[in-house]
Order: sequence, then structure tokens, then C-alpha cells
Amino acid sequence: MNAKKPPRKKNLTAMKMLGAQLSAGRRAAGFTQRSLAEIVNVDEETIASIEQGRRRLTPDLAVRLDQVLDLKGLLEAGVDNLPEIDQFPMWAELYIQHEQEAIALSLYANQVLPGLLQTEAYARAVLRERVPAYAEDEIETKTAARIGRQDILRRRVPPTVSFVIWEPVLNLAVGGPEVHAEQLRHLRACAELPGLSVQFLPLSSPSHAGLNGPFVLLETPDHQHLAYIEGQRGSQWVSDPDEVSILSRKYAMLRTQALTTQDSMGLLDRLLGEQ
Repeated sequence: MNAKKPPRKKNLTAMKMLGAQLSAGRRAAGFTQRSLAEIVNVDEETIASIEQGRRRLTPDLAVRLDQVLDLKGLLEAGVDNLPEIDQFPMWAELYIQHEQEAIALSLYANQVLPGLLQTEAYARAVLRERVPAYAEDEIETKTAARIGRQDILRRRVPPTVSFVIWEPVLNLAVGGPEVHAEQLRHLRACAELPGLSVQFLPLSSPSHAGLNGPFVLLETPDHQHLAYIEGQRGSQWVSDPDEVSILSRKYAMLRTQALTTQDSMGLLDRLLGEQ
């Protein structure tokens, strides 16, 4: 039984607002998402994603929708006036929600271990490296939230989760030697969990499909494929099928370039033996 979730704050980004306007106009005109999609010649999922604020409404589609729904240019004006920042909204909160519901996750990391694999001490040490610094109480709140996310790995029916991690991340002794050793032991234990695989891309590899940085691939319970990219100053959802396909192909290549799961556990065992 899922724990009761606290009420979620409304996400009042411009894209969400534009999606709500489309939804209201569609219903007022008596269309379903499917029937509207057929008339404007797009997939039903496209209409659903726009209404949920997960996909950007393009100018040409806005014009067609305005005409079909008799919205007198409302959507076109909204698209023309979208704030620049809303093209790539800060949706970390939305990612956490999808992560909790996902049936499959694939994560590539090349800077720090993914939050789903971090110990409490390691997570706290990572958060303390933030510039500008978090207040101490904020560090504790964020640490607890990060560790709480890991419950999905030990559910009765856990998601299928795959990690590819660049080998130098294993040598990052953030928090000091004791925290580092504890983190390696925890990582080794996680590698034994059902439905979870951990692979390391060795530093000696002559090929590297992830040079552009870390990313996450996610499959929702209704089999929608999404991607999430987090950077220095923000995060970005990727829902366009072509873009998700590119990242999926990158991840598939990374898995072929990485050590096997068995060899990856052997690497962890060797590192632990050196502690």
C-alpha cells in the first residue's frame, strides 16, 4: 500500500497554464483528446502531453487548434508570449513523481553516484559541496528526501533499474575515507538487488557514448518513454519521441562499452579489498 502523498503544489509554469487552456477549450467544444488529435493530425499522446504541460505547443499547431476550437487566437498568443525560461522548466519535482511510479529506469552517471544508490552520509556530503551552501537544516531535509526515494528499489514489485556509471565516480572520496568505504559497500549490496543492474564504464575504454553528460531514461506505467537531463543550472524533461530515441541509443551503446555486471561487481570487490 502506498503511503499517502502530501498535497502537491500547483505547477503554475506558462506551459502548464497553456495546457490547461487547451484542455478547457477542448472540453467546451465537445472534443475528446483522441477526436481532437485526429482532426489536427497529431497523436493523441501529443494532445495529452501538451495539456499536462509536458510538451511544448508549437506555433503551427496552436494556430490549427485555435481554428478548430474557435479560440480566436488564444493559444497562438500564448505560444508567442511564452517566457524564455519556460522552454526548459525546472521540473525536478515532476521527475521525482515519475520516478516513484516508473516501471523501468535507466541512468547514466559520470559526476557523482545517482541518488538512488547513495548512502545517507554520502548524500549529505554531496549536498554540503553545493555552492552557494545550503543551510544545515535544508541539508538534512534534502538528505532525508533523497534516501526516502530509494524505497522503490525494495518494493515487493520493484521497477527494472539499470545503472551505467563512469569508473572515476567510484574514486570520488566525497565525505572522506570512511564515507567512501561505506558507500562502496552499499553499492556492492545494491548490485545484488532483484531487477537492478550496475555496470561501470572503465576509464580505459577507448569508446564513450556519454561524453555529453548524465541523463535518465524512464518508462511510465502506461509505457510512455521519457528522458530527464539535469545540469548545473537546471533540469529538462525530454518527451519528444525522436529525442528520447537518441538518448536510448546512447544508453544502449554505453551498456556495450561498459563492463559486464559480473565484471563490475568484481571491480567493486577489488576496490573494497583495497580499503
